[in-house]
Amino acid sequence: MKSSLLSLVLFFSISSLIAAAPNFVWIIADDMSPDTGAYGLKDVSTPNLDRLAAEGRRYTRAYASAPVCSASRSAFILGCYQTTTGLHPHDAENPQPLMAPYRHLPGLLRDAGWFVTNAPAPGGLRNGKLIKKAKTHYNFKHDAAEMYDGDDWRKRKPGQPFFAQFQIPEPHRPFPIPESYDEAKLNAIQIPPNYPDHPLIRRDWYAYQRSVEMVDHRVGVILDQLKEEEVLDNTVVMFFADHGRPMPWGKQWLSVEGLQVPLIMRGPGIEANSVENRLVSLIDLAPSMLQLVGLPIPTWMEGRAILRGEFPERSTLFAARDRCGDAMDRIRAVIGTESLLVRNFQPSRSRLNWSGYKEASYPGMPLLRVLSKSGGLNDFQAQWLTPTRPEIEFYDLKTDPQGLHNIAGEPAVSTKIESMRAAMDTWIQTSPDRGAQGDPVTEPPLATIQKEKRADYQRTWKARLKKAEPTDAERVAWWMQAYGLPAKDPIP
Repeated sequence: MKSSLLSLVLFFSISSLIAAAPNFVWIIADDMSPDTGAYGLKDVSTPNLDRLAAEGRRYTRAYASAPVCSASRSAFILGCYQTTTGLHPHDAENPQPLMAPYRHLPGLLRDAGWFVTNAPAPGGLRNGKLIKKAKTHYNFKHDAAEMYDGDDWRKRKPGQPFFAQFQIPEPHRPFPIPESYDEAKLNAIQIPPNYPDHPLIRRDWYAYQRSVEMVDHRVGVILDQLKEEEVLDNTVVMFFADHGRPMPWGKQWLSVEGLQVPLIMRGPGIEANSVENRLVSLIDLAPSMLQLVGLPIPTWMEGRAILRGEFPERSTLFAARDRCGDAMDRIRAVIGTESLLVRNFQPSRSRLNWSGYKEASYPGMPLLRVLSKSGGLNDFQAQWLTPTRPEIEFYDLKTDPQGLHNIAGEPAVSTKIESMRAAMDTWIQTSPDRGAQGDPVTEPPLATIQKEKRADYQRTWKARLKKAEPTDAERVAWWMQAYGLPAKDPIP
């Protein structure tokens, strides 16, 4: 009798919760920094994202917990750091089921009555072909039928709230190479000073920015769909990227370029044209949504709710990078309100640590080495190619918002470094950081992974140049020709 009564109470509680609940939409760009008009980049046309920001809230200090897809996605879908759950190596070769007590956000909302979907953005292309399957790329074993109700939120029951994810493939590489160039936009690009202002770099950056404009177009299509179905005003729309832009010193690195992401929200209870300058992590999204609809936030979630009640005042966020494909490394970062501390646990590894993915798809990788050998880099740019890295890096984000100038050796910041190192040590011990042991034991040996990734790299270049192991100069020449530049001399 008591059990039946409890079930009845629970049924009516959930029913009333659902009746008053908002819908949720995640629009997730793949590899994008805050490079939109609303974030100050005026030479990129992003009217839909700018309108979203004008109608909602723009977060200026939002960060991914990892600078690479699968580790970051595994974190924000659970609401806790990937290092805590053992989901830290990017592109897990042998993913395992989630350990108890972890449960992904789609499952938590689906259990509570939400209709949960995951779909590629309308019209999304990859290598010129229409994408039919939505990206997940989690480092845990999952079944789409268990995780989602389908790929179209419009198939829900009448009155049923929904949580729809839209996966935008841009601006992940490969960028579509432009057939022509707007010279004014090309010349207006602000290349960060740690990159050489080389014609190939500039054209590659131009292609990235045009890819960002395609992101904006796809966002507009999604917003129009919500408006046409008359659900936009009862839907919390969250636009963000899984990590920063895919450039040599961005993606895969615990840099501002690799970690800082756009985050824009619009919906009931979110003030129009508002800006939030306090620290936010993507792992905050899951607990924020649960709190907003009155569902319990699991105690294991490490993110903080940011949409209702008192905003969490934090002095630090954390981020981590471990093995990325065939590139082994271990790096940890503390992001403060005005500073960034990075600890390289393997400082003997260069920033040019071999990544088959990057070497196949980033023209900047071989170009940087060619320019380094020929004297085509200035002293500051050359620092990024040194054979080793310092164990500790410290950046004053107040005076150096891009986080480019390591001032760890200056006595004036020694106390701040000590404090942030202590915070990192505590986080590593208490979370706990499972990356300290390297890859999970279920993963293949690193040598096996590297052999397979090298074969992928060789197939790519054999198809391009009929040569499996081209030199840096040969690869640069191929990229320059692909971008419509003279291929003979890479030195401008």
